[in-house]
Amino acid sequence: MGKPSQTELAVLAALSVEPMTGYALREAIVSELGMFWSESFGQIYPALARLREAGLVEVVESSRSRSPVHRLTPAGREHLVALLREPVVAAPPRNGLLLRLFFGGVLGPAACTDLVLDARRRAEETLVRLAEARRSAEVDAGHPQQPYWLMTVSAGEHAARATLAWAEETLDVLTRLADPGV
Repeated sequence: MGKPSQTELAVLAALSVEPMTGYALREAIVSELGMFWSESFGQIYPALARLREAGLVEVVESSRSRSPVHRLTPAGREHLVALLREPVVAAPPRNGLLLRLFFGGVLGPAACTDLVLDARRRAEETLVRLAEARRSAEVDAGHPQQPYWLMTVSAGEHAARATLAWAEETLDVLTRLADPGV
């Protein structure tokens, strides 16, 4: 099958929870993993086809859906475990905000301030969504996945708080750049 993609890992992992249509898979990834992972329909459907071809996923009959419902095969579950045990492949960073700030001399302090204020607002919104995710995970006390869900939420909370601290520091610098007398 070649080297599996991160999309295939995400699809196999999502299907380990329950059988789903491609549409339901996308919705599950958005609602459950959306704080740290995304996949488009254009990524999911080709991955499903490759996984079916490799015998890792199969289509099952469903009285609830006219779309094909996919489920993990036993070989798919074994493959998922093997993939989850592999070291994480670091993706090259792509941060549009930092790209713009690096060339902030072209934009000027006012435009950079707007960018940082927007990043701060998004980090605050993220903390609100993560608080909701934490409450939801805490309701599932006793679920074997709960500690892992909470670890993931915690990582997001730490990252959002770090962004807030960075934004405040950066806004102070931009204020001094905009008005050197400050």
